[in-house]
Amino acid sequence: MRPELCYPSTALDYRRLAERRLPRFLFDYVDGGAGDEHTLAANVQDFAAVRLRQRVLVDVARVDTSAQLAGQRCSLPLALAPIGLAGMVARRGEAQAVRAAKAAGVPFTLSTVGICPLAEVQQAGAGTPFWFQLYMLRDRGAVRALLDRAWAAGCRTLVFTVDLPLTGLRHRDVRHGMAAQGARPALIKALQVLARPGWLADVAVQGKPLLFGNLAEQVPGARDLNAFKAWVDAQFDPSVTWKDIEWLRGHWKGRLLLKGILDVEDARSAVAVGADGIVVSNHGGRQLDAVASSVSKLPAIAQAVGTQTEVLVDGGVRSGGDIFKALALGARGVLIGRPWVWALAGGGEAGLHALLATLQREFLLAMTLAGVTRTADIGPGHLDMN
Repeated sequence: MRPELCYPSTALDYRRLAERRLPRFLFDYVDGGAGDEHTLAANVQDFAAVRLRQRVLVDVARVDTSAQLAGQRCSLPLALAPIGLAGMVARRGEAQAVRAAKAAGVPFTLSTVGICPLAEVQQAGAGTPFWFQLYMLRDRGAVRALLDRAWAAGCRTLVFTVDLPLTGLRHRDVRHGMAAQGARPALIKALQVLARPGWLADVAVQGKPLLFGNLAEQVPGARDLNAFKAWVDAQFDPSVTWKDIEWLRGHWKGRLLLKGILDVEDARSAVAVGADGIVVSNHGGRQLDAVASSVSKLPAIAQAVGTQTEVLVDGGVRSGGDIFKALALGARGVLIGRPWVWALAGGGEAGLHALLATLQREFLLAMTLAGVTRTADIGPGHLDMN
């Protein structure tokens, strides 16, 4: 390890560690975006372009970073976004992540395509409520079964992804043969695994079973990645409309957040079907390249529906300062994806806990130097528009 990474601090520090510890195809699966990755870059760049208004000689002796997200009290306005295959970046990764999130006082969201099943995450979280993410599948029976299992596991907030009628074209995955079958792509991935013996011993050997835990009952051959991908490709339903979300709203008794909203009219439609909240999101730049960054779309959406539903945002959040910026632009809170996976891959559960502590300290600093003591008071007046 190079000296400057003896004590990693930021999300990008952990990204560098993750790059060294993960097989290349797995790192690029987490790190990459769609197409030429312009939207992926814009997510970060547009946050960086927002400027804060610094104020002095304000009584900031007592700054409270806490907030409520989906009715849940949080230590700061942040939740861990759903990440597929998180259990491949660290041993039983989703279980480690829910423990770190609980310790930090923020929600964790389990992906439908996570490695650890609902019951394991529930046990690891020791009864702390966590969120569950789901897609609309052609097999509505499978959707109902997953919803019922999530409810039984104590989940009361459902994050429903609406921007995935088809999987985005991610060139990094194509180059590594992630979806290809045959001897050559298998050899490419095998050589990359052998180049990371630490990951091989920790995850591939000791982290078993490496299967899609939440889909084991639905997918024939769920232990096989190719069989799983074929099932998922067949299950993504491009015919889904708002009528299907109405059906979902009728079945799910808890809070419903729709993730993947980038348009004001879609935000209004989400309110109309009874969503309790929306996540302004372009899927981390992983779906359609050249769409706008999430943060650039946030203000108009928040202005249109922010008094009617809870508005969250994801994509490009890399620091506590970015959390402050998101709230100033109209969000109630943020979700982070890549940063928590980088931290888990690079430093394990302790690394993720350390990153979350850093984000809270950065957020506290931003509040203090902006002269605001409560998250509910953060608004456009805390931005430097000059």
